[in-house]
Amino acid sequence: MAQERKLKRRHLIYYLRVYNRLNGELLGHLADITTHGIMIMSDKSIDVDKSFQLEMTLPEEVTGNRKIIFRAKSLWIKKDVNPDFYDTGFEIEDIAEDDIALVKVLIDQFGFFD
Repeated sequence: MAQERKLKRRHLIYYLRVYNRLNGELLGHLADITTHGIMIMSDKSIDVDKSFQLEMTLPEEVTGNRKIIFRAKSLWIKKDVNPDFYDTGFEIEDIAEDDIALVKVLIDQFGFFD
């Protein structure tokens, strides 16, 4: 079943680190983001159709080193343009309203707009 993206993804000038909150493992780096989903670039394959508790530290310019914590489900994975990496798409399942506001600030301040 094809899923349509409702919001245009925004690439950021930062590749923020995204961690599995349950074990502290670095899953990869944020490649793009909306208030409904993210794409992570990683050097290893990530399981698809699995929910993760994720943590992402924002640049100090946004919030003074605040973290965003959220639950997201991996929907797809593919090889990146660079064959040494994978791109994985996640749908955000649960995130605090305050953190949604921070995501919007992140997009507004550090996103590439075309």
